[in-house]
Order: sequence, then C-alpha cells, then structure tokens
Amino acid sequence: MSFPSSIAVFCGSKQGKDPVQMEVARTLGRGMAERGIRLIYGGGRVGLMGALADSVQESGGKVTGVIPEFLMKREVGNAAVDTLEVTDSMHSRKRRMFELADAFVTLAGGLGTLDETIEIITWKQLQLHAKPIVIINVDGYWDFLRSATADFMNAGFAYASDADLFDMVPDVAGAFKVLSDTMPGTGGGLEDRF
Repeated sequence: MSFPSSIAVFCGSKQGKDPVQMEVARTLGRGMAERGIRLIYGGGRVGLMGALADSVQESGGKVTGVIPEFLMKREVGNAAVDTLEVTDSMHSRKRRMFELADAFVTLAGGLGTLDETIEIITWKQLQLHAKPIVIINVDGYWDFLRSATADFMNAGFAYASDADLFDMVPDVAGAFKVLSDTMPGTGGGLEDRF
C-alpha cells in the first residue's frame, strides 16, 4: 500500500460536544504515525488540533505545525511539535500547509475548518492541484457539505464533476483506504499558478 508522506489535517481548535470526534482525531493521529505519514496542521495545542498532534507524537510520528503569529495565544501555539512555523497571516498559513502536504483530510470543526476545506477544494476545482481531499464525516457531521454541492449543481452553479473533487468517508479506515487508492501522481502546481 502506498500512502502520502504528509497530510494536512483541517480540524477544530475546540474539542466539540461529542467525545467521538476527539477519539476520531486521536485514531487518525495514531494511524498516520503507524504509516509514517507526517502531520501538517494548524499548529495549535487545543481542541481536536491538539489531540491530533499529541496522538501522532505519542505514537512516534512527526508533526509540523503552521500558525499565524496572531493566533499563537488564542490557539496556544504548540512548541512541543517537531517543527512549528509561524506565518504573518491566515493566507500564508494556508498556502504553507498546501506546500507541505501531499493530501488533505478534514475532521469536525467550525467556520475556520470549513473555510480551509472549501478553499482547498476550490483550488482543486480550478486545477491548481490534484491532491486527494478526504472528509471524515462522523455521524453525518459534514452531510450539509455534500448536500450543498448537490444544490449548487442542481441550480446550475457547479458541474457534475465537482462532486468528485473530494471523497467523503464515515471513518478513519475509509480515509486511509481512499488515500492508498489515490496516491501516485497527486501533483502540485499551485506555487506556479498563484
């Protein structure tokens, strides 16, 4: 099985009300470490982000955090990770996470997680990259995103092929299966087109 060497994970800086979401973050972290996949994430020590990073490191994996200077206190910048890059803006953070990642996975989160996910899907729609994007949809948390995509298509604002820009799976095992099935030839390209 072939896996990406690094995955950028978008997820909440809060832990949420459902403890299952925290366990999914920890399970993903352990699975990444076991497969030798470096975590690229938002650099915080709190919420799902913190649990994910801790899980990767506790399982012997490597972690790179990318955080804007102004969020160092709010999201508690994680100095315990292998590498912590501090950027000057949110835009720089997202671009740097893109550059470091071979694939993207989304866990539960709020508006920031939604923003990161939509942006990376849009970049793929615009053919700025061909990297895999997987959304782990535990207990239907992200159903609205699949529904919105269908609504855009039905209203004539999206192509039918836009539904194929990302994969939605119910659990961590499904995410690793998609990533294994789609890995060779993911390609980059964004740095040349922006």
